[in-house]
Amino acid sequence: MNTFALIRVCVTALPIAVSALASAQDAAADDEEIKHGEYLAIASDCGACHTAPGGKPLAGGLPIESPLGTIYSTNITSSKLYGIGRYSLQQFSEALRRGIRADGAHLYPAMPYASYALLTDEDVKALYAYFTKAVPAVEEPPAKTTSLPFPYDLRFSMAFWNALFLEANPFTPDPRRSAEWNRGKYLVDGPAHCGECHTPRGFFMQQDRSRQFAGAVLGSWFAPNITPDANAGISAMGADELFRYLKFGKVAGKAQAGGEMGIAVQLSFSKLSDDDLKAIVTYVRSVPAIGDAETEARFAQGKPLTEVAKFRGVGAMSSSEALPGGAAQLFAANCASCHGIGAGGSRDNYFPSLFHNSALATGGGRNLVATILFGVNRSTADGLAFMPGFGGNATDIAAFTNEQVVELANYLLQHYGNAAYSVTPQMVEQVRSGAPKPLLAILVDVGKGLVCALVILLILWRIVRHSSLTRV
Repeated sequence: MNTFALIRVCVTALPIAVSALASAQDAAADDEEIKHGEYLAIASDCGACHTAPGGKPLAGGLPIESPLGTIYSTNITSSKLYGIGRYSLQQFSEALRRGIRADGAHLYPAMPYASYALLTDEDVKALYAYFTKAVPAVEEPPAKTTSLPFPYDLRFSMAFWNALFLEANPFTPDPRRSAEWNRGKYLVDGPAHCGECHTPRGFFMQQDRSRQFAGAVLGSWFAPNITPDANAGISAMGADELFRYLKFGKVAGKAQAGGEMGIAVQLSFSKLSDDDLKAIVTYVRSVPAIGDAETEARFAQGKPLTEVAKFRGVGAMSSSEALPGGAAQLFAANCASCHGIGAGGSRDNYFPSLFHNSALATGGGRNLVATILFGVNRSTADGLAFMPGFGGNATDIAAFTNEQVVELANYLLQHYGNAAYSVTPQMVEQVRSGAPKPLLAILVDVGKGLVCALVILLILWRIVRHSSLTRV
Protein backbone atom coordinates (compact mmCIF):
# COMPACT_ATOMS: atom_id res chain seq x y z
CA MET A 1 0.00 0.00 0.00
CA ASN A 2 1.48 3.34 -1.02
CA THR A 3 1.65 6.34 1.30
CA PHE A 4 -1.30 8.09 -0.34
CA ALA A 5 -3.57 5.07 0.11
CA LEU A 6 -2.51 4.68 3.73
CA ILE A 7 -3.29 8.31 4.48
CA ARG A 8 -6.72 7.94 2.83
CA VAL A 9 -7.52 4.88 4.96
CA CYS A 10 -6.48 6.71 8.15
CA VAL A 11 -8.52 9.80 7.27
CA THR A 12 -11.57 7.61 6.57
CA ALA A 13 -11.18 5.56 9.77
CA LEU A 14 -10.47 8.48 12.10
CA PRO A 15 -14.07 9.81 12.36
CA ILE A 16 -15.31 6.27 12.96
CA ALA A 17 -12.78 5.74 15.71
CA VAL A 18 -13.56 9.10 17.28
CA SER A 19 -17.29 8.36 17.11
CA ALA A 20 -16.79 4.93 18.68
CA LEU A 21 -14.67 6.45 21.44
CA ALA A 22 -17.28 9.14 22.09
CA SER A 23 -20.03 6.50 22.19
CA ALA A 24 -18.04 4.44 24.65
CA GLN A 25 -17.44 7.49 26.81
CA ASP A 26 -21.16 8.40 26.68
CA ALA A 27 -22.11 4.84 27.63
CA ALA A 28 -19.65 4.90 30.52
CA ALA A 29 -21.05 8.25 31.66
CA ASP A 30 -24.61 6.88 31.42
CA ASP A 31 -23.64 3.81 33.43
CA GLU A 32 -22.01 5.98 36.08
CA GLU A 33 -25.06 8.23 36.28
CA ILE A 34 -27.41 5.25 36.55
CA LYS A 35 -25.22 3.71 39.25
CA HIS A 36 -25.31 7.01 41.15
CA GLY A 37 -29.09 7.15 40.74
CA GLU A 38 -29.46 3.63 42.12
CA TYR A 39 -27.43 4.59 45.18
CA LEU A 40 -29.62 7.67 45.70
CA ALA A 41 -32.76 5.54 45.39
CA ILE A 42 -31.40 3.33 48.17
CA ALA A 43 -30.49 6.36 50.29
CA SER A 44 -34.02 7.67 49.70
CA ASP A 45 -35.53 4.33 50.78
CA CYS A 46 -37.78 4.19 47.70
CA GLY A 47 -38.13 0.41 47.84
CA ALA A 48 -39.62 0.48 51.34
CA CYS A 49 -42.78 2.25 50.21
CA HIS A 50 -43.04 1.32 46.55
CA THR A 51 -42.68 -2.45 46.93
CA ALA A 52 -45.58 -4.39 48.40
CA PRO A 53 -44.93 -7.58 50.42
CA GLY A 54 -44.51 -10.36 47.88
CA GLY A 55 -44.80 -7.87 45.04
CA LYS A 56 -42.40 -6.93 42.29
CA PRO A 57 -39.74 -4.32 43.08
CA LEU A 58 -40.97 -0.71 42.86
CA ALA A 59 -44.32 -1.77 41.35
CA GLY A 60 -46.27 -0.07 44.15
CA GLY A 61 -49.37 -1.35 45.87
CA LEU A 62 -48.10 -1.05 49.45
CA PRO A 63 -50.84 0.21 51.78
CA ILE A 64 -49.55 3.13 53.84
CA GLU A 65 -51.73 3.84 56.83
CA SER A 66 -52.07 7.56 57.45
CA PRO A 67 -54.24 9.40 59.99
CA LEU A 68 -56.46 10.46 57.08
CA GLY A 69 -56.90 7.03 55.49
CA THR A 70 -55.01 4.37 53.55
CA ILE A 71 -52.71 5.59 50.79
CA TYR A 72 -51.45 3.05 48.23
CA SER A 73 -48.00 3.56 46.78
CA THR A 74 -47.70 3.78 43.00
CA ASN A 75 -45.73 1.99 40.31
CA ILE A 76 -42.44 3.84 39.75
CA THR A 77 -40.90 1.36 37.31
CA SER A 78 -40.09 2.27 33.71
CA SER A 79 -43.50 1.04 32.52
CA LYS A 80 -44.96 3.57 30.09
CA LEU A 81 -48.49 2.40 30.80
CA TYR A 82 -48.54 1.96 34.59
CA GLY A 83 -45.29 3.53 35.77
CA ILE A 84 -43.24 6.62 35.02
CA GLY A 85 -41.74 5.54 31.71
CA ARG A 86 -43.39 8.43 29.84
CA TYR A 87 -42.24 11.10 32.31
CA SER A 88 -39.87 13.73 31.03
CA LEU A 89 -37.03 14.81 33.29
CA GLN A 90 -38.96 17.97 34.14
CA GLN A 91 -42.12 16.02 35.01
CA PHE A 92 -40.06 13.63 37.13
CA SER A 93 -38.51 16.57 38.96
CA GLU A 94 -41.93 18.15 39.56
CA ALA A 95 -43.26 14.93 41.06
CA LEU A 96 -40.17 14.32 43.16
CA ARG A 97 -39.61 17.83 44.49
CA ARG A 98 -43.02 19.50 44.29
CA GLY A 99 -45.45 16.62 44.57
CA ILE A 100 -47.13 17.19 41.18
CA ARG A 101 -47.72 14.23 38.85
CA ALA A 102 -47.32 14.32 35.08
CA ASP A 103 -51.09 14.70 34.71
CA GLY A 104 -51.03 17.78 36.98
CA ALA A 105 -52.66 16.09 39.97
CA HIS A 106 -51.10 16.59 43.39
CA LEU A 107 -49.47 13.85 45.43
CA TYR A 108 -50.11 13.46 49.14
CA PRO A 109 -47.16 14.20 51.47
CA ALA A 110 -47.02 10.50 52.36
CA MET A 111 -44.60 10.73 49.43
CA PRO A 112 -41.96 12.86 51.21
CA TYR A 113 -41.51 15.41 48.44
CA ALA A 114 -41.16 18.16 51.03
CA SER A 115 -37.81 16.57 51.92
CA TYR A 116 -36.89 15.52 48.39
CA ALA A 117 -37.24 19.19 47.43
CA LEU A 118 -33.67 19.54 48.74
CA LEU A 119 -32.28 17.18 46.09
CA THR A 120 -29.82 18.82 43.72
CA ASP A 121 -30.50 18.99 39.99
CA GLU A 122 -27.62 16.57 39.40
CA ASP A 123 -29.07 14.00 41.78
CA VAL A 124 -32.57 14.36 40.32
CA LYS A 125 -31.12 13.72 36.86
CA ALA A 126 -29.30 10.61 38.15
CA LEU A 127 -32.47 9.26 39.77
CA TYR A 128 -34.39 9.86 36.55
CA ALA A 129 -31.77 7.94 34.56
CA TYR A 130 -31.95 5.03 37.00
CA PHE A 131 -35.74 4.75 37.15
CA THR A 132 -36.37 5.19 33.42
CA LYS A 133 -33.40 3.24 32.04
CA ALA A 134 -32.45 0.59 34.61
CA VAL A 135 -35.56 -0.32 36.58
CA PRO A 136 -37.43 -3.14 34.76
CA ALA A 137 -40.94 -2.21 33.69
CA VAL A 138 -43.76 -3.91 35.57
CA GLU A 139 -46.71 -4.01 33.19
CA GLU A 140 -49.45 -4.69 35.70
CA PRO A 141 -52.34 -2.45 36.77
CA PRO A 142 -52.42 -1.58 40.47
CA ALA A 143 -54.56 -3.89 42.59
CA LYS A 144 -55.76 -0.89 44.62
CA THR A 145 -55.48 2.86 44.26
CA THR A 146 -55.75 5.62 46.82
CA SER A 147 -59.29 6.73 47.55
CA LEU A 148 -59.46 8.88 50.66
CA PRO A 149 -62.79 10.03 52.09
CA PHE A 150 -64.09 13.55 51.48
CA PRO A 151 -62.62 16.13 51.82
CA TYR A 152 -59.18 14.52 51.75
CA ASP A 153 -59.85 13.20 48.26
CA LEU A 154 -59.65 16.75 46.91
CA ARG A 155 -56.06 16.58 45.72
CA PHE A 156 -56.03 20.19 44.54
CA SER A 157 -56.14 21.23 48.21
CA MET A 158 -52.49 20.15 48.43
CA ALA A 159 -51.63 23.23 46.33
CA PHE A 160 -52.54 25.37 49.35
CA TRP A 161 -50.54 23.06 51.65
CA ASN A 162 -47.55 23.41 49.36
CA ALA A 163 -47.88 27.19 49.27
CA LEU A 164 -47.74 27.27 53.07
CA PHE A 165 -45.19 24.61 53.91
CA LEU A 166 -43.15 23.51 50.89
CA GLU A 167 -39.68 25.03 50.71
CA ALA A 168 -38.84 24.08 47.14
CA ASN A 169 -35.18 25.04 47.02
CA PRO A 170 -32.33 22.61 46.39
CA PHE A 171 -29.76 22.13 49.14
CA THR A 172 -27.12 24.83 49.51
CA PRO A 173 -23.97 23.88 51.44
CA ASP A 174 -22.99 25.95 54.46
CA PRO A 175 -19.48 27.30 53.74
CA ARG A 176 -18.81 27.64 57.48
CA ARG A 177 -19.15 23.88 57.96
CA SER A 178 -17.04 20.92 56.89
CA ALA A 179 -17.74 18.90 53.76
CA GLU A 180 -18.66 15.92 55.96
CA TRP A 181 -21.20 17.96 57.95
CA ASN A 182 -22.76 19.34 54.75
CA ARG A 183 -22.98 15.86 53.26
CA GLY A 184 -24.65 14.61 56.44
CA LYS A 185 -27.18 17.44 56.48
CA TYR A 186 -28.00 16.87 52.82
CA LEU A 187 -28.61 13.15 53.38
CA VAL A 188 -30.57 13.55 56.63
CA ASP A 189 -32.80 16.42 55.52
CA GLY A 190 -33.08 15.36 51.87
CA PRO A 191 -32.84 11.78 50.54
CA ALA A 192 -33.05 9.96 53.89
CA HIS A 193 -35.92 12.29 54.96
CA CYS A 194 -35.34 11.59 58.67
CA GLY A 195 -37.49 14.52 59.75
CA GLU A 196 -40.57 13.00 58.12
CA CYS A 197 -40.67 10.45 60.95
CA HIS A 198 -38.72 11.99 63.84
CA THR A 199 -40.19 15.51 63.76
CA PRO A 200 -43.60 16.24 65.36
CA ARG A 201 -46.41 17.49 63.14
CA GLY A 202 -48.38 20.70 63.36
CA PHE A 203 -52.12 21.25 62.98
CA PHE A 204 -52.01 20.88 59.19
CA MET A 205 -49.73 17.81 59.38
CA GLN A 206 -46.65 19.85 58.48
CA GLN A 207 -43.32 19.27 60.18
CA ASP A 208 -42.91 21.43 63.30
CA ARG A 209 -39.48 22.86 62.51
CA SER A 210 -39.20 24.37 66.00
CA ARG A 211 -38.98 20.80 67.35
CA GLN A 212 -37.01 19.18 64.57
CA PHE A 213 -36.06 15.57 65.37
CA ALA A 214 -37.70 15.75 68.84
CA GLY A 215 -39.67 12.53 68.25
CA ALA A 216 -43.17 11.78 66.95
CA VAL A 217 -45.81 9.06 66.74
CA LEU A 218 -45.49 7.17 63.46
CA GLY A 219 -48.38 4.80 62.88
CA SER A 220 -48.15 2.12 65.53
CA TRP A 221 -44.65 3.15 66.56
CA PHE A 222 -42.91 6.13 68.13
CA ALA A 223 -39.95 7.61 66.23
CA PRO A 224 -37.78 8.74 69.15
CA ASN A 225 -35.94 11.95 69.81
CA ILE A 226 -32.68 11.92 67.84
CA THR A 227 -31.32 15.26 69.00
CA PRO A 228 -28.23 15.24 71.25
CA ASP A 229 -30.23 15.89 74.43
CA ALA A 230 -28.67 14.20 77.46
CA ASN A 231 -31.84 12.43 78.62
CA ALA A 232 -34.52 12.47 75.93
CA GLY A 233 -32.11 12.26 73.00
CA ILE A 234 -29.06 10.35 71.83
CA SER A 235 -26.29 12.17 73.68
CA ALA A 236 -25.41 8.99 75.57
CA MET A 237 -24.63 7.24 72.28
CA GLY A 238 -21.12 7.74 71.00
CA ALA A 239 -20.36 8.39 67.34
CA ASP A 240 -19.19 4.80 66.85
CA GLU A 241 -22.38 3.48 68.45
CA LEU A 242 -24.60 5.61 66.21
CA PHE A 243 -22.63 4.40 63.22
CA ARG A 244 -23.19 0.76 64.22
CA TYR A 245 -26.86 1.41 64.88
CA LEU A 246 -27.39 2.75 61.37
CA LYS A 247 -25.33 0.00 59.77
CA PHE A 248 -26.61 -2.98 61.76
CA GLY A 249 -29.71 -1.75 63.58
CA LYS A 250 -28.51 -2.40 67.13
CA VAL A 251 -26.23 -1.22 69.89
CA ALA A 252 -25.83 -3.74 72.68
CA GLY A 253 -27.26 -2.51 75.96
CA LYS A 254 -28.89 0.55 74.43
CA ALA A 255 -31.11 0.20 71.38
CA GLN A 256 -32.30 -1.92 68.48
CA ALA A 257 -34.24 -0.93 65.36
CA GLY A 258 -37.79 -2.19 64.88
CA GLY A 259 -40.82 -1.16 62.89
CA GLU A 260 -40.21 1.42 60.17
CA MET A 261 -36.67 2.08 61.41
CA GLY A 262 -35.86 -1.61 61.11
CA ILE A 263 -36.97 -1.48 57.49
CA ALA A 264 -34.95 1.69 56.88
CA VAL A 265 -31.83 0.05 58.32
CA GLN A 266 -32.33 -3.11 56.26
CA LEU A 267 -33.13 -1.49 52.92
CA SER A 268 -31.30 1.82 53.13
CA PHE A 269 -28.84 2.74 55.87
CA SER A 270 -27.05 -0.61 55.94
CA LYS A 271 -26.30 -0.24 52.23
CA LEU A 272 -24.81 3.25 52.38
CA SER A 273 -21.09 3.85 52.29
CA ASP A 274 -19.24 4.15 55.59
CA ASP A 275 -18.32 7.73 54.71
CA ASP A 276 -21.97 8.66 54.25
CA LEU A 277 -22.96 6.99 57.52
CA LYS A 278 -20.22 8.91 59.33
CA ALA A 279 -21.46 12.13 57.72
CA ILE A 280 -24.99 11.42 58.95
CA VAL A 281 -23.69 10.81 62.47
CA THR A 282 -21.65 14.01 62.40
CA TYR A 283 -24.65 16.11 61.40
CA VAL A 284 -27.21 14.52 63.75
CA ARG A 285 -24.89 14.96 66.72
CA SER A 286 -24.65 18.69 65.90
CA VAL A 287 -28.32 19.67 65.73
CA PRO A 288 -29.86 21.67 68.62
CA ALA A 289 -30.71 19.48 71.60
CA ILE A 290 -34.40 19.34 72.50
CA GLY A 291 -35.38 17.94 75.88
CA ASP A 292 -38.61 17.08 77.64
CA ALA A 293 -39.64 15.85 81.08
CA GLU A 294 -37.17 12.95 81.12
CA THR A 295 -34.82 13.06 84.12
CA GLU A 296 -32.69 10.05 83.21
CA ALA A 297 -31.05 8.98 79.96
CA ARG A 298 -33.26 6.54 78.12
CA PHE A 299 -30.34 4.15 77.66
CA ALA A 300 -29.70 3.87 81.40
CA GLN A 301 -33.08 2.99 82.89
CA GLY A 302 -34.05 -0.24 84.60
CA LYS A 303 -32.04 -2.99 86.27
CA PRO A 304 -31.87 -6.80 86.34
CA LEU A 305 -34.64 -8.48 88.32
CA THR A 306 -36.17 -11.93 88.58
CA GLU A 307 -39.36 -12.94 90.36
CA VAL A 308 -39.18 -16.65 89.61
CA ALA A 309 -39.40 -17.45 93.34
CA LYS A 310 -42.93 -16.02 93.43
CA PHE A 311 -44.33 -18.72 91.18
CA ARG A 312 -41.73 -21.53 91.28
CA GLY A 313 -43.51 -24.83 90.90
CA VAL A 314 -46.46 -23.43 88.94
CA GLY A 315 -47.02 -25.57 85.83
CA ALA A 316 -46.45 -24.46 82.25
CA MET A 317 -49.21 -22.44 80.62
CA SER A 318 -50.19 -21.01 77.26
CA SER A 319 -50.73 -17.33 76.59
CA SER A 320 -54.49 -17.88 76.32
CA GLU A 321 -54.86 -19.29 79.84
CA ALA A 322 -55.43 -17.50 83.12
CA LEU A 323 -52.34 -16.16 84.85
CA PRO A 324 -52.01 -17.75 88.30
CA GLY A 325 -48.54 -16.24 88.61
CA GLY A 326 -49.54 -12.83 87.24
CA ALA A 327 -47.43 -10.77 84.88
CA ALA A 328 -44.21 -12.32 86.18
CA GLN A 329 -45.30 -15.72 84.95
CA LEU A 330 -46.44 -14.26 81.63
CA PHE A 331 -42.93 -12.89 81.27
CA ALA A 332 -41.29 -16.17 82.27
CA ALA A 333 -43.48 -18.23 79.95
CA ASN A 334 -43.04 -16.08 76.85
CA CYS A 335 -40.01 -13.81 77.19
CA ALA A 336 -37.43 -15.28 79.55
CA SER A 337 -36.32 -18.12 77.27
CA CYS A 338 -34.74 -15.52 74.94
CA HIS A 339 -34.17 -12.43 77.08
CA GLY A 340 -33.15 -14.29 80.22
CA ILE A 341 -34.97 -14.77 83.47
CA GLY A 342 -33.33 -11.57 84.74
CA ALA A 343 -34.03 -9.80 81.41
CA GLY A 344 -30.33 -9.32 80.69
CA GLY A 345 -30.47 -10.78 77.20
CA SER A 346 -28.22 -13.49 75.75
CA ARG A 347 -24.45 -13.51 76.23
CA ASP A 348 -23.80 -12.80 72.57
CA ASN A 349 -26.31 -9.89 72.63
CA TYR A 350 -28.38 -11.48 69.87
CA PHE A 351 -31.35 -11.25 72.22
CA PRO A 352 -31.12 -7.77 73.75
CA SER A 353 -31.29 -6.82 77.39
CA LEU A 354 -34.64 -5.39 78.42
CA PHE A 355 -33.11 -2.96 80.88
CA HIS A 356 -30.93 -0.11 79.60
CA ASN A 357 -33.07 -0.45 76.48
CA SER A 358 -34.55 2.59 74.74
CA ALA A 359 -37.68 0.69 73.67
CA LEU A 360 -38.75 0.61 77.33
CA ALA A 361 -37.75 4.18 78.12
CA THR A 362 -39.20 6.48 75.46
CA GLY A 363 -42.52 7.31 73.82
CA GLY A 364 -44.71 6.39 76.78
CA GLY A 365 -44.19 2.67 76.23
CA ARG A 366 -45.62 2.72 72.71
CA ASN A 367 -42.62 0.99 71.12
CA LEU A 368 -42.67 -1.70 73.80
CA VAL A 369 -46.31 -2.44 73.00
CA ALA A 370 -45.63 -2.42 69.25
CA THR A 371 -42.69 -4.80 69.69
CA ILE A 372 -44.82 -7.21 71.73
CA LEU A 373 -47.60 -7.12 69.14
CA PHE A 374 -45.60 -7.11 65.90
CA GLY A 375 -42.17 -8.45 66.81
CA VAL A 376 -38.96 -7.57 64.98
CA ASN A 377 -37.70 -8.88 61.64
CA ARG A 378 -34.60 -7.16 60.31
CA SER A 379 -31.70 -8.42 58.21
CA THR A 380 -28.33 -6.73 57.66
CA ALA A 381 -24.74 -7.80 57.01
CA ASP A 382 -24.60 -8.53 60.73
CA GLY A 383 -27.27 -11.22 60.32
CA LEU A 384 -30.98 -11.69 60.99
CA ALA A 385 -32.60 -10.03 63.99
CA PHE A 386 -35.87 -11.76 64.75
CA MET A 387 -38.45 -11.71 67.50
CA PRO A 388 -41.89 -13.27 66.98
CA GLY A 389 -44.95 -11.13 67.50
CA PHE A 390 -47.69 -11.85 70.01
CA GLY A 391 -50.47 -9.87 68.34
CA GLY A 392 -52.32 -12.78 66.79
CA ASN A 393 -51.24 -12.38 63.16
CA ALA A 394 -50.78 -15.48 61.02
CA THR A 395 -47.03 -15.71 61.65
CA ASP A 396 -47.15 -14.79 65.35
CA ILE A 397 -46.18 -17.24 68.04
CA ALA A 398 -49.23 -16.43 70.17
CA ALA A 399 -52.27 -14.18 70.37
CA PHE A 400 -52.20 -11.95 73.42
CA THR A 401 -55.33 -10.10 74.41
CA ASN A 402 -55.11 -6.36 75.03
CA GLU A 403 -55.29 -7.05 78.76
CA GLN A 404 -52.36 -9.46 78.59
CA VAL A 405 -50.30 -6.93 76.65
CA VAL A 406 -51.14 -4.28 79.26
CA GLU A 407 -50.16 -6.60 82.11
CA LEU A 408 -46.89 -7.67 80.51
CA ALA A 409 -45.93 -4.19 79.28
CA ASN A 410 -46.51 -2.54 82.63
CA TYR A 411 -44.57 -5.30 84.37
CA LEU A 412 -41.63 -4.71 82.04
CA LEU A 413 -41.80 -0.93 82.41
CA GLN A 414 -41.95 -1.09 86.20
CA HIS A 415 -38.98 -3.41 86.51
CA TYR A 416 -36.80 -2.80 83.47
CA GLY A 417 -37.77 0.51 81.89
CA ASN A 418 -39.32 3.89 82.62
CA ALA A 419 -41.57 3.24 85.63
CA ALA A 420 -43.32 6.57 85.07
CA TYR A 421 -45.02 5.15 81.97
CA SER A 422 -48.28 3.25 82.18
CA VAL A 423 -49.82 1.28 79.31
CA THR A 424 -53.62 1.16 79.01
CA PRO A 425 -55.95 -1.07 76.96
CA GLN A 426 -56.78 1.99 74.87
CA MET A 427 -53.12 2.47 73.96
CA VAL A 428 -52.77 -1.19 73.01
CA GLU A 429 -55.83 -1.00 70.78
CA GLN A 430 -54.52 2.18 69.20
CA VAL A 431 -51.16 0.55 68.49
CA ARG A 432 -52.94 -2.43 66.92
CA SER A 433 -54.91 -0.18 64.60
CA GLY A 434 -52.34 2.53 63.87
CA ALA A 435 -51.82 6.20 64.65
CA PRO A 436 -54.35 8.28 66.57
CA LYS A 437 -56.33 10.77 64.55
CA PRO A 438 -54.80 14.27 64.47
CA LEU A 439 -56.87 17.24 65.62
CA LEU A 440 -57.44 18.31 62.01
CA ALA A 441 -59.07 14.97 61.14
CA ILE A 442 -61.18 15.04 64.30
CA LEU A 443 -62.47 18.52 63.51
CA VAL A 444 -63.22 17.52 59.90
CA ASP A 445 -65.17 14.50 61.14
CA VAL A 446 -67.09 16.69 63.58
CA GLY A 447 -67.80 19.16 60.80
CA LYS A 448 -69.11 16.42 58.51
CA GLY A 449 -71.29 15.17 61.36
CA LEU A 450 -72.73 18.64 61.91
CA VAL A 451 -73.46 19.05 58.20
CA CYS A 452 -75.25 15.70 58.13
CA ALA A 453 -77.25 16.67 61.23
CA LEU A 454 -78.24 19.98 59.64
CA VAL A 455 -79.32 18.24 56.43
CA ILE A 456 -81.46 15.79 58.42
CA LEU A 457 -83.01 18.64 60.42
CA LEU A 458 -83.72 20.53 57.19
CA ILE A 459 -85.42 17.47 55.67
CA LEU A 460 -87.49 16.95 58.82
CA TRP A 461 -88.46 20.63 58.84
CA ARG A 462 -89.55 20.43 55.18
CA ILE A 463 -91.63 17.31 55.93
CA VAL A 464 -93.33 18.92 58.94
CA ARG A 465 -93.96 22.15 57.02
CA HIS A 466 -95.37 20.28 54.04
CA SER A 467 -97.65 18.31 56.36
CA SER A 468 -98.89 21.51 58.00
CA LEU A 469 -99.63 23.16 54.65
CA THR A 470 -101.50 20.05 53.48
CA ARG A 471 -103.80 20.15 56.51
CA VAL A 472 -104.57 23.80 55.84
